[in-house]
Amino acid sequence: MATAIDCFARSGYAGTSIDRIARAAGVTKGALYYHFRDKEELLFESVKERIGAWERFVVERVAGLEDPAEALREIARLCAQNALRDNHRRFVLTLMVEALDVNAALSAEFREMLRRFRSFHRHLLRTGQERGVFRTDIDPAVAAETFVGGILGAEIQHYQEPDAIDIARLLESHVDQFLAWVSLPQARRRASGGKKHVRS
Repeated sequence: MATAIDCFARSGYAGTSIDRIARAAGVTKGALYYHFRDKEELLFESVKERIGAWERFVVERVAGLEDPAEALREIARLCAQNALRDNHRRFVLTLMVEALDVNAALSAEFREMLRRFRSFHRHLLRTGQERGVFRTDIDPAVAAETFVGGILGAEIQHYQEPDAIDIARLLESHVDQFLAWVSLPQARRRASGGKKHVRS
């Protein structure tokens, strides 16, 4: 599946054949067909595995962070690093849009992925509210949708213009502005890491 997702990411779904994946993986076509009904099922299972691995990685990296604001910063850093190092993420985001009208199973999987991602952030935001660092007059569900939307939007812009869009800087700015919105006044300086923001 790792080889398959790499082939799909490099050549797209249409440009990737079962023959090509088998050659790249060093197995026979028969071995692939033993485990997967067809190329579509292989794509689905490969994407599902990649999404699961990414989610586990993010959860492991932020699980030990006590500060919800720092957890949000770490998630944004991880997304920026992943966007710069891994073309699989670009393929998955592209596929997420393409699957809307043509692949019900993949579309359902992506919907669940986004729900889990928003739910994870909702939990971080509620934790911040309970600890008195985030405003309680903000709906955590809306805030989570806003945060996730900013991350996905930043990634898409970066993929469209990688030389013009500095995704690390853009996501850092997104987190700064988001925390300025959700943090209580006394927690804002702590959430920003004491940085002074200067308009250019």
